[in-house]
Amino acid sequence: MNLTKRAVAEAIGTFWLVFGGCGSAVLAAKFSDVGIGLLGVSLAFGLTVLTMAYAIGHVSGCHLNPAVTAGLIAGGRFPASEALAYIGAQVAGAIIAAYTLLAIASGAPNFAAGGFAANGFGANSPGGYSMVACLIAEVVLTAVFLFVIMGATDKRAPGGLAPVAIGLCLTLIHLIGIPVTNLSVNPARSTGPALVAGGAFIEQLWLFWVAPIVGGAIGAILYNTICAEETAGSPASRAARA
Repeated sequence: MNLTKRAVAEAIGTFWLVFGGCGSAVLAAKFSDVGIGLLGVSLAFGLTVLTMAYAIGHVSGCHLNPAVTAGLIAGGRFPASEALAYIGAQVAGAIIAAYTLLAIASGAPNFAAGGFAANGFGANSPGGYSMVACLIAEVVLTAVFLFVIMGATDKRAPGGLAPVAIGLCLTLIHLIGIPVTNLSVNPARSTGPALVAGGAFIEQLWLFWVAPIVGGAIGAILYNTICAEETAGSPASRAARA
C-alpha cells in the first residue's frame, strides 16, 4: 500500500493504543471497588497492540510507536525515508485519542484531569522513582520490547503468532514499569496524555522520547547481533559445518 494509507493506519492504531490503554487507567482502574487496577491496565495495553496487529499488521506493520519505528530502522527492517510519516501519524493519533478520552472523562461529576495517565519521574512517578531510575527502566524495557518484536516477526518464528507474543510482552513490561514511570516505552503514547495533564508532565516529556528511542535501537541491534540468521559464508556458519 502507498505511504499515505499506511500512515493513516498507524494513526488509527495508535489512537486505539492510547484510547484503550490510557482509557482503562483513566476511566476504569479506580472505579469504586471493582476497578481493574494495575493488572487490568497492563492487560488493556497488551490487548490494544494484539488486536491492532491482526487488524493492520499486514497494512503498515503495526508499529504504533516511534520507538518501534526507530528500532526497526536500526535493525534494518524499515526504511528511514518513511520514518517521518509514520512517527507524525503515530503522534497525531495519540493526541487525538487523549483529547477524545478527555471529552469523555470530563463528563463525570467532580472530574479532575490530574496526571491523566501521563508518564513522569520524581514527584510525577507513581512510586516516586528518581529520574535516573526511570531513564534506566524505560531504556531496558523498550530494549526488551524491540528484542521480542524482532524475534516474533523473524521469518523463522512460528507463523501467525507474532501479535500474541508482542501483546503479551507489552502486558508484562507494563506490570513491571507502571509503578516506576506509569510506563511509556512509546513517545507517542506519552505525548498525548502529557498535553492534557500539562505542567511538569510536559517538562519531563523529553525523557519519554529519548529513553524509548535509545532502548528500541539497542534491542533491535542486540537481536541482530545475537540472533540474526547466519549467511553461508559467515564464520559461525563455517564453524557449524566443520
